[in-house]
Amino acid sequence: MERLRSMFEVFSGDTNADRVVPPSGFTSRLTSFTAGAMAFLTVFALALSLATGRLADRWDAELARTSTIRIAAPEGQLAAQSEAVLEVLRTTPGIASARVMSDAEQRKLLEPWFGPDLPLDTLPVPRLIEVLEEGKGPDMAGLKLRLSAEAPGAVLDDHTRWRKPLVTAATRLRLLGLVSILLIAGSMGAMITLAAQSALAANGQVIGVLRLIGARDVYIARAFVRRFTLRALIGAAIGTALAMLGVAFMPAPAEEGAFLTGLGFVGWHWFLPIVVPVIAAVVAFWATRLAAFRALSRLS
Repeated sequence: MERLRSMFEVFSGDTNADRVVPPSGFTSRLTSFTAGAMAFLTVFALALSLATGRLADRWDAELARTSTIRIAAPEGQLAAQSEAVLEVLRTTPGIASARVMSDAEQRKLLEPWFGPDLPLDTLPVPRLIEVLEEGKGPDMAGLKLRLSAEAPGAVLDDHTRWRKPLVTAATRLRLLGLVSILLIAGSMGAMITLAAQSALAANGQVIGVLRLIGARDVYIARAFVRRFTLRALIGAAIGTALAMLGVAFMPAPAEEGAFLTGLGFVGWHWFLPIVVPVIAAVVAFWATRLAAFRALSRLS
């Protein structure tokens, strides 16, 4: 409780005490710029982390409950094997629905690789059947055996080999974003500590005079903590506002699922960056407080 009260006193204490800190100069610009730049980077790292989280959840939800059956057979047997596969699926527990994909849908799937003018009628493109699962899903091993017996040209793909690497990659990228935020906070704390130590060293004579007239180290340290915390808060607020403006102008999510077009905040996530200046102020408070008391002990 004592430490929390000290943090609140930074904003409600003696405003004249911070006159021992130079109101301008190198340390002032360094603190504000560092806090603003780190807040700017933090907002984008947060947006990246949230975007990868949404991406992982979408991939997991879309691929976990679906399967695809690919039928590669001679032209004369394609329709018969497709009907046989549908009949097997209709009598298999755990299958909610199954349908043959149209030529237009298959053309749309192949369009990113082969262009919009792909002549499906003249190419031996396999027939695709989309399968939606329900409950715990079907017995994949048993379903593969039934398909091989009823339709030799049918190949079942349960998307496992696609889903797990994609979800794993997205999850690790989200973790990397969170680690980046921690590293940014640590870097900001280190930079503010150096700035505070520089200001304390430059004001060694002023501190000596204040001690001669009876000022305690707590009073002197509070002056430095107040000034540097406010600088960090204002700089971080400006950096956060600029970053949120940049994120707002990012392209909206595309239907094709392009990742970089979905880099942004959705819904209540827009309120999360508001916490960044507060965190910056807390980091600045503790970094300056520790640096001030260490410096004052050396100047004793």
